[in-house]
Amino acid sequence: MSQDATMKILETERLVLRQLCADDAEFIHQLVNEPAWLRYVGDKGVATVEDARDYILKGPVKMYTDAGFGLWLVERKDDRIPIGICGLIKRDSLADVDLGFAFLSVHRRQGHAFEAASATLSYAKKVLGLEKVIAIMSPDNDASARLLEKLGFHFERMTQLSGNGPELKLYTVSV
Repeated sequence: MSQDATMKILETERLVLRQLCADDAEFIHQLVNEPAWLRYVGDKGVATVEDARDYILKGPVKMYTDAGFGLWLVERKDDRIPIGICGLIKRDSLADVDLGFAFLSVHRRQGHAFEAASATLSYAKKVLGLEKVIAIMSPDNDASARLLEKLGFHFERMTQLSGNGPELKLYTVSV
């Protein structure tokens, strides 16, 4: 699958959000092995670029088919350099659609996550017709908590994705 315009979902002032494809495996391999990802999201077992291809195809690409949305690649508009992912996730264990985002450490603290997440929330309301979006995060992920609060989310409760999974903070926002 090529990275053509048909995969583009959203465009903001500085960013393009598009569907992930197998060609993005090197970027995803780098992202999911960053210290912050491993600490706050967890080790997804993506040790090689081939593992990253499988992760993309069995995760985001499958969700595009199953739910009509998923996590999207975030690229800078001016040079098309991938800097992170942002999008919507439908998890079997949660009733509502979940906002997810992660950015390479070198691209953090530049407003990209806020810009991408704001556009994603607008898409959730205007295109998908959602009235509420949730976000889950590790309890000690202060940077994500600040971003969620800036986006209008409010802490609702602690939750677990599975019976033996870690406790996570669940935030909610009306869109």
